[in-house]
Amino acid sequence: MSPSQKKIPMVEFAEVKFEPAVLRSKTSLKPVTRQLEFDPQRQTRPEGWGAFRERLIKTIILTMVVIGIALATSSKGAEPELAPTVPEHEAFAPQPTRIWQGKVGEGFRAGVQTLSLEAGAAGGLAAFGSRQAHDFALTSMSYGYMLGKVVGGGHWYRGNWEIRGELFSGLQVSPSRNWLVGLTPHLRYNFATGTRWIPFADLGAGVSATDIGPPDASGTFEFNLQANAGVHWFLRDTLALTFEVGYMHLSCAGIHKPNLGINNVKGLLGVTWFF
Repeated sequence: MSPSQKKIPMVEFAEVKFEPAVLRSKTSLKPVTRQLEFDPQRQTRPEGWGAFRERLIKTIILTMVVIGIALATSSKGAEPELAPTVPEHEAFAPQPTRIWQGKVGEGFRAGVQTLSLEAGAAGGLAAFGSRQAHDFALTSMSYGYMLGKVVGGGHWYRGNWEIRGELFSGLQVSPSRNWLVGLTPHLRYNFATGTRWIPFADLGAGVSATDIGPPDASGTFEFNLQANAGVHWFLRDTLALTFEVGYMHLSCAGIHKPNLGINNVKGLLGVTWFF
């Protein structure tokens, strides 16, 4: 038998043995695929309180990140203003988008708009009819519009009227875990001080929804009343660090019983863009 005749059976024999091995390896993968498809670990948790809490925490973290980015950007943009040859009052003047009616802090032009992002907390008061103290973690986003030119010229109270719309959300942390959302229009007055510090005061009344129950609330629908005061500190011409404190009351105005109401003192910190 020649050498070529001896090699032919060995090749055929190897092919016969090799092909079934491939088929068996492919077949053996199928049970693993089926196990992955029906793996109970891949089942998602149902939406509920835990999911809402995670979303609110992420929202608060995102708000603080935005505030940090805004402050970092402002610090970089403010470096040229620190040059000793440029007076502070002239550093704002070259800005392409003017928001001031005159010099910095002397009042806003009519039609100036604002956008605020804030986060903070509210401490409950077991007073004014409330039997429990309700504590919240809060986030707030608002849009504002200057209604006209500076009023009260020549007086200490000169400033601008501003109408605002606020969307806020809250997580009650005590005495129980509950959620809160609200939509509130505000009327704000911004004092013109002639400096980068602009104090303000406002009043608001709107609607809200919550799952907080008795003894202080009932039903999902509640009205909210707010009275706030705070200050804008302008980091540059169109960006300010905003701090405010205020009083917030929640009740259903007797639509449902009980209607003792929820009372809080809140504090918020954030950033406001002017354009």
